[in-house]
Formats: sequence, structure tokens, C-alpha cells
Amino acid sequence: MRHWKKATGVILSLAMLTAMAPISFAQDNKAASNVNVAGESGNENPSAIFRSSSETPIPKIRLSVGKGQSTPNYNAEQKVELTVKIVNEGSCDANNVKISPVIDNASDFPFKIENMNEEKTIEQIKAGESAEATWNFSVRADVETKSYKTPFQITYDDGTNIYETNKYIYVNTTAKKTDDAPKADPTPTPDTTQNVSGDAGQAIYDAGGISNSDPIATGGSDKSQSVPRVIVTGFSTNPENVNAGSDFKLTVHVKNTSKTTAVSNLLFDMQAPSAGTDAAAEAPAFLPSSGSSTIYLESIPAGETRDISIDLNARADLVQKPYSIAMSMKYEDGNAAQYEASSSLAIPVKQAARFEFSDIELSPDSIQVGEEANLTCNIYNTGRIKLYNVKIKFSGDGISGKDVFVGNVDSGATGTIDGMLMGESEVPAGSKCKMTMTYEDESGKSFTAEKEFEMEVTPVMDDDDTTMVGAVEEEEKSTPIIPIVVVVIVAAVVIAVLVVHKKKKKQLALEEEDLADEVDRFTEDE
Repeated sequence: MRHWKKATGVILSLAMLTAMAPISFAQDNKAASNVNVAGESGNENPSAIFRSSSETPIPKIRLSVGKGQSTPNYNAEQKVELTVKIVNEGSCDANNVKISPVIDNASDFPFKIENMNEEKTIEQIKAGESAEATWNFSVRADVETKSYKTPFQITYDDGTNIYETNKYIYVNTTAKKTDDAPKADPTPTPDTTQNVSGDAGQAIYDAGGISNSDPIATGGSDKSQSVPRVIVTGFSTNPENVNAGSDFKLTVHVKNTSKTTAVSNLLFDMQAPSAGTDAAAEAPAFLPSSGSSTIYLESIPAGETRDISIDLNARADLVQKPYSIAMSMKYEDGNAAQYEASSSLAIPVKQAARFEFSDIELSPDSIQVGEEANLTCNIYNTGRIKLYNVKIKFSGDGISGKDVFVGNVDSGATGTIDGMLMGESEVPAGSKCKMTMTYEDESGKSFTAEKEFEMEVTPVMDDDDTTMVGAVEEEEKSTPIIPIVVVVIVAAVVIAVLVVHKKKKKQLALEEEDLADEVDRFTEDE
């Protein structure tokens, strides 16, 4: 019996030692891992290359790149001086700061690669102060008109540990100038000079271009000593801007330039040349929306002006440019002499800009005050005209962001928006922010479009709270599972042994009692 108790005690002691050893090891690991690594919310969090064995927390270093600087704009083949501002927003000095551009793909880097190493070194950036690194670059000749994302790798130390982080800036470039203007029809080029007339009988109107030819006598009396001239002095359209696929009213101002002779029986015929896409190249650019293309005017007194009007329709597939209308004229003077003349009108046709935004993506969709989020979105140009000088601005309570220059977006092409937003103050979930796009048409007229998105900015979490949360998570992770299972199994074995021993002891007592009863009966029988 005593031997059994000793064996049970030994088993229980071994079980307790087995359970306590992993707990002690986990606590040691927890103490050793309680080391803070300097980091920041931005493009990349810095990672420690070498970490001290001391348990003293490492002071926080936070470096930002390009803060407060406007996005540079460079032209193809331009020699530039790129200056990048580095700000230490942390609480510890950054020593031996080295910054160099990261070039994974030469086509994604807007500058020529002329040196084997572009690394710049800054001896120290004190906490709260800034420094600048400058490179002399030559812009590539084949750059596009867009924003290039230019990454940089930064390494630094705090006197004990060495850290590495990646940051990036944007550089706007403009491609070599090419002749993007659409080729005009073989018709007179419109002149935008207003209300100009000359002795040759030509006049120009600001809504488009016109030209007049000299009249030709075609028959009738030969008694006329002078030739009366009928010219087009201008025209107007209603509405003022003619959009492809719409109806408009064309009003032409015609004048009898003769000071002595009236003209009569005037017949005007308007014809537009074929234009448009290849599929419909045989159709005229303008067609009468009702009636015919011929207009009759009874007379024009000497020196006076009359208006003629016609309702037209502009084809929907016309590209944005001026289209000509040839107007022929037949008329008579007071002696029944017949004349013919012609004029040409150039009517500008506009194509409405059509585009769509893709869904806005934020990464992450919730940030703390002082952190940054990456916003990406696409612009799909579904119209027939090119969007020029596309720029993006961000606005909203509690956020700020640098403007993004997208550049030109061709018809049927996609433009990419990639911007960084900074949380300036707390913004509740569901708050609306705004992305505003500005662009220009071929004439340089500016337009805007807007799209809303939601963003949440939470308060900054204290370091103590962060440490406490990490400690709780670490404690939960270090809870030993295998030792607990071993203790349970050993306890179950001990209990089973005790139960069996107790049953055997009870059975032995019953047997002894039965044996005593048998002895008593045997004694009584004797």
C-alpha cells in the first residue's frame, strides 16, 4: 500500500514539471519579443535588418518622402534636377540615411539610366527636421504624357538597429508634340476672325468659315453695264453649338452688294459633301431634316441683306471638326440678265464627351489619423473625342491628397487614376468624399466631372494600447495545450487506479467477512 502511494506521487510530480516547462519557455519568448520596430503608415513599413538583443523598446522613426512638394512636370528629352524632400516625423534621429531609386523595369522609369548607382547619402536627419536629396536626370525621349510612379528605397539606423523602407513619388511627363489635329476635308479652312470683309467679296463669320466666288453671266439681256454681286456675309446656327446626331437650324445672311441694281428670282441650293466613317462614307455630313435643300427668295434690293434658313441634321458618326456646305446661287438683275455664283460655309460639329468611372478602390478602406490610403480608379473614354489634360483632385472633411495628372485619354482608351490620401482628422464611417476630374476639349475649353466615395479615418491608437493588445494576443498564443492534455491523462490514470484499488479493498473486506461467518457457523455446528 505504501509503495502504491509513492508511485502515485512520482507520477503526479512528473506531470506538473512537464506542464510548467513550456509555460516558462513561452514567457521567455514573450519577454524577448517585446521589442518595437520603428515604422510608419505609408507606402511601406520599415523592417529591421539587424535587431538588438536588448529588451529596451526602440524609439520610433517615421520618414516621409515628398511631403509638401508639388508634383514635377517634365518634357521629353528635358534635362532636369529632381529634388526629393525627406522628413523625419518620428521621435528619434535617423542616421546614415541612404536613398536610391528602384528600377525594376526601365520602361516604368521616366529618366535615362546613365549611372551605375544613383544612391544618395544623408548623414543624419534629426527628429522633426527634413533634408533633401537631388539627382540630375535626363527625361527619356519616348515618355508618354502621364504620371510615372517612381519608387525609392531608403535605409537608415537609430544608432543600434538598421532599417529599410520603400517609398514612392509621382513624376508627370509630357510626350513629344505630334500633330494630333484631325485632317480637314478638301474645303476652305474656317477662319475665326470676326466680321471681316474685303473688296473681293469675301466675308468671314465667327461661327465658322465662308467663302464667295465671283458671279458669272449665264444668259438674258446684255444691257447691264455692271454685274450685281450676291455674297454670303455670315451665318448662324440654332442651337449655337452643332452636336453630331442633332437637328439644327442654319440661317444664312446674303447681301446684294450693288448700290444701284436690285436682284430677283434668287434660287439657292445647299449641298454637303460626303463624310463620316468608312461604313457610311457615301452619305452627306448634313441632310435636310424636312423638305428639300433648295430655297427660293423673291428679291434683294440694292445694297440690302436678306436671311434664308433651312433645317438640317448632322450625322451621328461625324468626328469633331468643321464640315463644309456648298451653296450655289442663281439670280437675275433688273434687265433680266441671269447670273450664277457660289459660296461655301464651314460649320463646326461638336462631339459630346462620354466617359465612365470604374469603381473606386481604397487600400486600406479605413485608416488612422496620419496614415495614408491608396486610391485607384479607371476612366473609360467611351466617346468619339480625345480628353485633354485630365487632372484629378480629392476633397472631403478630414482628408487631403495631392492632385493626380492623368494626361490625354484617347477615344476608346483607358486612363488610370492612382493617388494617395492622407487622414488629417477623424472621419466617421460612411462619410462622403469627392473625386473631381477636370479635362479640356480640342479648343481648350475646360469641363469637370465628379464621383463620390466613402472613407473612414479613426483616431490614433496609443502605443500603450497597442502594447497591451499585443501582449494579450501573445499570451493567448503562448497558452500550452500539450502539457494540459498530459496532466488530464495522468490525472485520469491516477483516478482510475484509485477506483480499482478501492474496489479490490472492498471486495477483500467482503471476502474476509464471509470467511468469518463460515467459521462462526462451523463453530456453532460443533
